Amino acid sequence: MPWIGIRGLWRYICRHLHIPSKSCTVMPLTDIAIRKAVAKAAPYKLTDGAGLYLLVRPDGARYWRMDYRWAGKRGTLAFGVYPAVSLAEAREKRAAAKKQLAAGIDPSAQRKLDKVVILAAAKNTFRLVADEWVAKLEREGRAEATLSKTKWLIDLVHPVIGERPIAEINAPELLHALRRIEARGRFETARRLRSTCGQVFRYAIATGRAERDPSADLRGALTAPKVKHRAAITEPAAIGAILRAIEGYDGHPVTRAALRLAPLVFVRPGELRAAEWSEIDLDGREWRIPASKMKMRQPHRVPLAIQAIAILNNLKGITGKGRYLFPSIRSVTRSISENTLNAALRRMGYTNDEVTAHGFRATAAVRLNEMGRWNPDAIERQLAHQEPNAVRRAYTHAAEYWAERCEMMQHWANQLESWRDGATVINVDFVSRNSEETP
Repeated sequence: MPWIGIRGLWRYICRHLHIPSKSCTVMPLTDIAIRKAVAKAAPYKLTDGAGLYLLVRPDGARYWRMDYRWAGKRGTLAFGVYPAVSLAEAREKRAAAKKQLAAGIDPSAQRKLDKVVILAAAKNTFRLVADEWVAKLEREGRAEATLSKTKWLIDLVHPVIGERPIAEINAPELLHALRRIEARGRFETARRLRSTCGQVFRYAIATGRAERDPSADLRGALTAPKVKHRAAITEPAAIGAILRAIEGYDGHPVTRAALRLAPLVFVRPGELRAAEWSEIDLDGREWRIPASKMKMRQPHRVPLAIQAIAILNNLKGITGKGRYLFPSIRSVTRSISENTLNAALRRMGYTNDEVTAHGFRATAAVRLNEMGRWNPDAIERQLAHQEPNAVRRAYTHAAEYWAERCEMMQHWANQLESWRDGATVINVDFVSRNSEETP
């Protein structure tokens, strides 16, 4: 008898000795039997039982397969290639498939579904979800400056996690991306970036692309930045001096008008430079800023004192035919840049530690509160600050204090005028007359 192997011999004995078929169950495979399997002219199987077998091909490759029946039809599962997938691993895969069949699940259909899910997860990268979230903010009418800042922040983590499936990003991985920012000494940027990433993750959760927000686990993990207050001038004599310097500013007339108006309205610099003529009611002496331009996403009203109206009437002859009060000298379709006013203050001799365009808000807040004649809520409302207490916020927002704010803004303009006129107006000698002005 030619050599037929142990398994073949066992089947031969069972058949000729009439041993019941149940007693002739195929003997399980062994690693030795698999290693000794040689290629033949035609593919053949080495059966392990319960549908699992090793398919040996003529080229010597050995593939794990499992045959099963589902809904009356035969199916075959592929479990990988030996020896990359060992005998033990193939049996584990067989056991898992058997459990699915027992639970009424077609293993082949489930594998196709799992593959689709994996591919979808791979496509739902952090970058893709972040871009989608930013597009949503854009549709909601967020301010251009807010969108630009958000995009800039998110771009900082793209080199590390941008192409990673968002559902797979964990807290240590996100921390690694933020630590790269901290390593440059930009602690405040890293802190804000963690918050922004958290919003992206929460959007992914809401849209079914992630299950949790890893940024929540990083509270306290980043270096706390030192609080740095924006430079501001609050003493009357110093306020008068800078107002006289502004009056003597002989730079671009649009920049000068913005500098003159800034202390009178004390809005945020971004809100000032983006002001449009359609928002100004000269007759009604009011400036209505839409919610889309405000930091707190609430519309804001600014009473305009007589002095502010005078500045705007003069400015209307210069820029009144365009969209913006303060257009860029390079393009009337854009407003002046965010650095224009600060650059002008630097040229006037004021350092960044002495005063900034944003500092005019602090000047007004300090002096108006020290006057003691105005309701603090009216001052906060005019500054467009957000009340931290939700209940109190609802009441203070409903109470506009409009009449008091109108009186306060005119009184403030008169006070600024008296401080300014306390000495002779000076003509500013620029620190650097060779510097190019960029309103």
